[in-house]
Amino acid sequence: MEQHRQATVVITGASSGVGLYAAKALAARDWHVVMACRDLPKTEKVAQELNIPKENYTILPLDLGSLTSVHQFVEKFRATGKPLDALVCNAAIYMPLIKEPLRSPEGYELSMATNHLGHFLLCNLLLEDMQKSDFSDRRMVILGTVTHNPDELGGKIPPRPDLGNFEGFAVGFQDPISMADGKKFEPVKAYKDSKVCNVLTMRELDRRYHASTGITFTSLYPGCVADTPLFRNHYPLFQKIFPWFQKNITGGYVSQELAGERVAMVVADPEYKQSGAYWSWGNRQKKDGKSFVQKVSPQARDDEKGERMWELSAKLVGISG
Repeated sequence: MEQHRQATVVITGASSGVGLYAAKALAARDWHVVMACRDLPKTEKVAQELNIPKENYTILPLDLGSLTSVHQFVEKFRATGKPLDALVCNAAIYMPLIKEPLRSPEGYELSMATNHLGHFLLCNLLLEDMQKSDFSDRRMVILGTVTHNPDELGGKIPPRPDLGNFEGFAVGFQDPISMADGKKFEPVKAYKDSKVCNVLTMRELDRRYHASTGITFTSLYPGCVADTPLFRNHYPLFQKIFPWFQKNITGGYVSQELAGERVAMVVADPEYKQSGAYWSWGNRQKKDGKSFVQKVSPQARDDEKGERMWELSAKLVGISG
């Protein structure tokens, strides 16, 4: 089917880092980008600084840590009257130095609430909007990370992600339980666990909805964006050394701009229309800079885990599983 209208994409966390540069790259392809962010004035400022054409973006408020905010965002998006052709779940928080868990308004540990549960609810609500779109190539994309996978060099560094049997999910993360596996709080593991859930969500969306809707569900790891604002809550020394290390020692470094371009490719380019795929550029595995479909971690490819994650997450966000 020929496309006669501008395509629309929602990108979460589009006020900085990979999300911002993905917005720039898609706007340059003449997509209309809905930048879903917490800080609206900041988002407007950076959009102007990057010369994103005014007619190619809309900024709407979204705090993924709050389920109420997710519902409000969906209402505001629907009020624009725009169709929805693609969704990019990019936003994430990473707070490696905190000693005690922070809690979402619903009482859930904040990393899991923001990175996974907020996106899980958003995907489920906006699935309805995407099904109504007449666009021939609709895609839902969830950002991954190498740290979700202990089989990869970047994922071998402890603590390793472990969802256990979703003990934390089963009891609603009630205080003092804040971890997916019900064990003692560990902030880095909380982040990694949430990213495993992101990949499981993508795979479950593909299993449940690809055949009936024709929507392409994918994840990607765009490379090590070592100077992304994701690390703003880390030690200042780490923020200086980590980019240098990735540029000069591992060769894994990728700029925010290149990572954003890679996200745009997975959203818009024909060769990435492969539902259920986890795309990687893995600079260490492939020096030619070409993308390939990477095997996800053992936990993230466990279909039974995916089903249990889905049912428990649906209960926690208040939708039918």
